[in-house]
Amino acid sequence: MRRKIVSWAVLVTVALCSVFVGILITTSFRLPQVIEAGTFWKEASTASESQVLMPSLKNLARAVTPTVVNIRTTKSVTSSDLSRRFQSPPGGKDWFDEFFRRYFDSLPDPEDSPRSLGSGFIITRDGYVLTNNHVISNADEIIVTLSDEEEFEAKIVGRDDTTDIALIRIESDRKNFPEAVLGNSDAIDIGDWVIAIGNPFGFGHTLTHGIVSAKSRVIGAGLYDNFIQTDAAINPGNSGGPLLNMQGQVVGINTAIVAAGQGIGFAIPINMAKEILSELRDTGEVSRGWLGVAIQDLTPELARAVGLENPRGAMVTAVYPDDPAERAGVKAGDVILKINHQDIKDPRALTRIIGALKPESEIIILVWRDEKAIELKTTLQRRDEEHIASLGRTPNDAAEIRDRFGLVVKEITPEVQQQYGIEESQGLLIVDIDPESIAANSSIQKMDIIKEIGRIEVGTVKEYLAALKKMKAGQTVLLLVVRESRPLYVAVDIE
Repeated sequence: MRRKIVSWAVLVTVALCSVFVGILITTSFRLPQVIEAGTFWKEASTASESQVLMPSLKNLARAVTPTVVNIRTTKSVTSSDLSRRFQSPPGGKDWFDEFFRRYFDSLPDPEDSPRSLGSGFIITRDGYVLTNNHVISNADEIIVTLSDEEEFEAKIVGRDDTTDIALIRIESDRKNFPEAVLGNSDAIDIGDWVIAIGNPFGFGHTLTHGIVSAKSRVIGAGLYDNFIQTDAAINPGNSGGPLLNMQGQVVGINTAIVAAGQGIGFAIPINMAKEILSELRDTGEVSRGWLGVAIQDLTPELARAVGLENPRGAMVTAVYPDDPAERAGVKAGDVILKINHQDIKDPRALTRIIGALKPESEIIILVWRDEKAIELKTTLQRRDEEHIASLGRTPNDAAEIRDRFGLVVKEITPEVQQQYGIEESQGLLIVDIDPESIAANSSIQKMDIIKEIGRIEVGTVKEYLAALKKMKAGQTVLLLVVRESRPLYVAVDIE
């Protein structure tokens, strides 16, 4: 035993001596120390926990899914409808039409054919359903299917093609349908989580989620474009279904997609629908206010020309005769800044605000004219598409330009009209532009017809030259021109 203890003591002594000798050698030879390389960035800890816990959406889905419905429609196709598809064009052969008319008249009428498949959501206990107008447009029969597969027929209560919103009602005495809760679409913001529920490609009650990607999107769908953009998956069949926030409240009506893109869907803000729902229920259609002006964007150059610091509002390019704007005293060249003390950001904002007001509404218009704000008053009339169409696109009050700009202009005469194939009978036609002139760097184009320069109407070369003399160097001049039958303001800097 004693011998083992002595052996262990010897081993420990040898180990200690080795360590001492190693330290001594290292110190003597001054070897460089080995230092672990550091990072200049903040490195994540392997033990760090997730800072965002994604909750399950199952409870929300269970609560809102019963309010979402599948909508399918049918359209009766008769033999006459088929024969009309084979009619010859105007001026064609009568025997051609007669042949197909007799052929299809001899056939039995085909059965109802499916026309569309979409979605909707119940908004009242007695079965009112909100959806897109294009889902139920031209339908002879509408079938609504609930989440429990129960089916009902429905009828159209009201529809508005301009906003693509429709209100239908389930034909049933039932008074206990599950109803969706309508939220506030103005309260959602970019980055907020949203959920889309619908029937994409006929797959019933499909839920997808994403975020609000953008607001107030204009996609060319109509006058009142103001869409919510989302990356929540929306596909054909989702149209008319709800877009919901995390409280399960409807904030939008899923409406459109970008066919060539992914994660780009659009929904109508629910607040826009709420503005017209009562009218759709009571009258079946929507009546909107009409002011009676043609308008354009105010560019920074135009803003500078009219003396505004910032490009805001909608510039009036024409005032239609006997309409509310003319009765108020609005003039071409005015910039509409406010309606009823509500700021006008751009022409689309003006269109939406006027469209949201009812006919016979009294309004206050704040316009910018001669570098000062002027308040005008008028009463709106009803927007009438036939009346608008009858106005044409070119009211006879518009346009401006000058020779100091490098323009070659011609006074419009019957000969000039015939030579250039133009209908406008007054003004000065721009037939050429010096490529090295200041006009070449502006938005003026050949074949523009100058109607005004610096707010001075010009119809002859003499009037045009006289107006040019009043323009000073360094001034930005406003020209009113007619381009392709449309009045348009352009701005040009005078050197």
